[in-house]
Amino acid sequence: MAINLLSVLQMMSLAETIINMKLNFKSIGQPFSNKINIGGSTYLYFGGTAYLGIPQNQDFIDLYIEGIKKFGLNNGTSRTNNIQLGIYDDAEKVAAARYGAEAALITSSGYLAAQLTVNALSKLGQVIYAPAAHPSLWLAENQTRNFISFKAWELETIERINRSDEKTWVLISNSMNNLIPEIYNFDFVKKISRDKNIILIVDDSHGIGVNNNGIGAIVNLPKQENIENVVVASMAKALGVDAGIVLASNKITDKLKSTNTFIGASPSSPAALYAFIHAEEIYRKALNKLKNNMLLFETALDLTWKHEWDFPVYLLGDVNFSQHLLQKQILISSFPYPDPTGETLNRIVLSAWHEKDDIEKLIAAINF
Repeated sequence: MAINLLSVLQMMSLAETIINMKLNFKSIGQPFSNKINIGGSTYLYFGGTAYLGIPQNQDFIDLYIEGIKKFGLNNGTSRTNNIQLGIYDDAEKVAAARYGAEAALITSSGYLAAQLTVNALSKLGQVIYAPAAHPSLWLAENQTRNFISFKAWELETIERINRSDEKTWVLISNSMNNLIPEIYNFDFVKKISRDKNIILIVDDSHGIGVNNNGIGAIVNLPKQENIENVVVASMAKALGVDAGIVLASNKITDKLKSTNTFIGASPSSPAALYAFIHAEEIYRKALNKLKNNMLLFETALDLTWKHEWDFPVYLLGDVNFSQHLLQKQILISSFPYPDPTGETLNRIVLSAWHEKDDIEKLIAAINF
């Protein structure tokens, strides 16, 4: 009886400790990196979206500081001002070439890039949303959500468009569901009748810089005369820059740059874009390190968790596994999203800022 009581007391103490930890985790006073210090204890951190570890990459930080010295902290003027910094046009030309687009447009955030694009292009045709499309892509706050599978949506969309007399359609989707994770294939658009004009808007916020050797989803989008591909993305995740990007044709980017939204918005930090322009080799090295971390992790474990090859996110089937890792002083992504009242998603996220020793400690904790 005494043993049972002791066990209960130990469990209660552990639960109380975890509750207190969660409260502390909501007000961390240091930059995110591979390790977080809280209350005198060090925790390995396997969460977030800094896939290439750029926020803690000293070479990138040095470029950013160099950019601040050249251009100052920020620029609060419109991109249509009669006096402008040339860094914005330079960054857009570099981005278009780097990611294989005809043209690029850079805004102050990924959300703005998505809203600017969707609001302008949705007026050109009939809109269809894919399942799990990110809220930044929504035209309305209470956007009706589609909960069918992506594969079912493909078939439904092909049939709907081919049966309709409507000529122009705007398809809006994420490039992937990073929560599950699942990377989408858009080849189904080729099955739509060629007498239909398709504007395909794809949010690649989690893929750009990582997937397809860092180029992202744009390389796999269908190339046909009746299909206009438009990629929008946050640059704040893998690329480590507080900005948003649109990759599209000159015709589309020119149209977007003529909107009141683009004209009225202040641009992103010129220093950040200076770092982005000069960081191609930094991104390449970080991606190689991330791939090595993934290889070490995946070959050491007989993974049954949901994951996509070449993407560093692993969905844990056991909802209690985050607590097991927490006892080993390892933090992972564990919260309900996008519905705050929904089921908790427990995911391990690898980054280029993790060292070999970090990965080995994670593996040991999982195997315990």
